Amino acid sequence: MANAKITAEVREEGKNPRQIRSTGNLPGSIYGKGIESKNIQINTHEFEMEYKNNKDSVWEIQLGKEKLNAKIQELQVNYATNEFLNVEFALI
Repeated sequence: MANAKITAEVREEGKNPRQIRSTGNLPGSIYGKGIESKNIQINTHEFEMEYKNNKDSVWEIQLGKEKLNAKIQELQVNYATNEFLNVEFALI
C-alpha cells in the first residue's frame, strides 16, 4: 500500500464550503489525539487523482511546514453528480 501525498492549506475564515468548492478546492478537516482540529482546503482535482489510486492508503498531508500522516475518516460525495463535498482526515 503506497502513501498518497497531497498539499493542503488552512481554510479561510468566513468562507462557507460552497464558496470554497466554487474556487476548485475541497473543504475538509484534520483531527486526532493530541492536536487541535484544523479546517483545511485541498485542490479538488489533485485530491481526485490521488484518491482514485489510493483509496485506503495512508495520506501524507503537507500543511504549511507540517507533514501529517492520516487516513480518510469520512468522504462526503454527492452521488447524483459524483462531486466530492467534504473530506475528514483522522491522524494515525
